[in-house]
Amino acid sequence: MNKWWVIIVLLVVVSCTNIEVRDTGVDTAVNTDWKANVDELMSSQEASWNKGDLDGFMAPYLNSDSLLFVGSRGLTKGWNETLTNYKRSYPTTEKMGKLHFANSQYKLLGVDYALVIGKWELLRTNDTLSGSYSLIWKKIDGEWKIIADHSS
Repeated sequence: MNKWWVIIVLLVVVSCTNIEVRDTGVDTAVNTDWKANVDELMSSQEASWNKGDLDGFMAPYLNSDSLLFVGSRGLTKGWNETLTNYKRSYPTTEKMGKLHFANSQYKLLGVDYALVIGKWELLRTNDTLSGSYSLIWKKIDGEWKIIADHSS
């Protein structure tokens, strides 16, 4: 069953990358401001991670059972389970290392939805890990929140 969720999330992300932004009636300033807002949120995530604060790192994620996270272990559903997995995988600041995000693609999918694709790098004392991510953001009550994260 979990394989099907992974496949569904991947299909959604892949299909979203081919969507062109159409005139949604949103003015240009709003279309640009969302990118800066997302970049600011992701910078705060980096800062929280680099201080060893996983709860702060999770702040931009939708705090809901409907959050979807796809990683090396497959699909995780829910904010609490995602946080638990992070705490299990990164129990110390040494294991957490220093995180850096580099966003490369931004696509506004509608007035309240956006896709951000980029690369992550985790510098640790004994090794460096890296990979890619695709994040689906939704504007909820005036705030951008990650509703789906596929990181590999």
